Parts: sequence; structure tokens; C-alpha cells
Amino acid sequence: MLENWVVKPVRIPLIRRRCHVCASDTFRTSGKFRVNANHKLIDVWLLALCTSCGETTKLTIMERMNVRSVRPELLDRLHDNDPSLAAELLQDPAVRRRNHVALDWDDAWRLDTGGSDHLDREVIDVSVRFAARIPVRPVRLIAEGCGLSRSEVEKLITDGKLVSAVRLSGKLSGDFTFTLKR
Repeated sequence: MLENWVVKPVRIPLIRRRCHVCASDTFRTSGKFRVNANHKLIDVWLLALCTSCGETTKLTIMERMNVRSVRPELLDRLHDNDPSLAAELLQDPAVRRRNHVALDWDDAWRLDTGGSDHLDREVIDVSVRFAARIPVRPVRLIAEGCGLSRSEVEKLITDGKLVSAVRLSGKLSGDFTFTLKR
């Protein structure tokens, strides 16, 4: 029987960027946007506050775009300060690259295993699905989901008792499956 695990975000991740006022390097966004239109051109920024001093920074979302080229439903979401839109835009690699920021997912996600009835079986097949592009080490997910330490999971991989079509070292943010034989 195939188990289904889901990695879900529980909040918008912190934004890694150096604060120009204090020594902090993390910002938190509440999902508020600043939209500025000048005749037919529009600029949009996502506002974020420094976690230490509260200084505001603006992350560029759109710059000097023709208003007619922006979908009306997107404009509505921007004007409504839609927090789910902020989360979507932060996950866009182009937005992160343009603003020279990275995301800090520590304590911003959880693993839903659907219960612990799989812990006593000899062989389990698991499909791990990501509800958002959250970079997590598969070893950490497997350890958390199976109630093992990371070193025990590493040993299972070395012994060939934990197998997957994807490389289990490093970080993943895409769906994968694995089989664990105890």
C-alpha cells in the first residue's frame, strides 16, 4: 500500500536580505503590496519588514509595465493585498533573482503523514508530495515521518534498505517516492 505524505507550508517564509538600518538579515512580509500607476505604466512592490528594527523594504514585482498587459484578476489580488499571492510570488525564482533575496523556510512548513499506522510495517512505500516549492532534505522528511534519527536514515540508505529513484542527499522541492525495508 502506498503511503501519501504532504509537505505543507504553515506560513510565508522569511526573506533573507541584509537590512540597511541594523545588522539583521531577515525580513517578514504580511502580504501587503504597493501599487503605483503613472498614466499607462504600473509598478508593483511587495512590502516586507525587518524582523529586528521594523524597517520596510520593497521587493520589485513589476516595473514599468503597461497596465493593459496585467490580467485584471491579478490587479484585483494586488489591490486586495492577497497573502496567498505574496506566497506565490516569493516562490517565483525570477522575483527572488531580481531582488537578490533567498527564502528561509525554517519552521515555515510541516509534514502531514496521515497517521502513524505505517511505523510497524516491515516495508513501506511512500509518495512525498510538496504543496509548495519548499527545499527540504529528504533525509529530514523520512526521519520525521518514520520517527527515526537522521543518522539512522543515513545508515538505512548506506545499507540499501532505503531506496528511491531520486538522490536522497541534498535538498529537494519536488515530489518523490521511496521504499523503506526494515
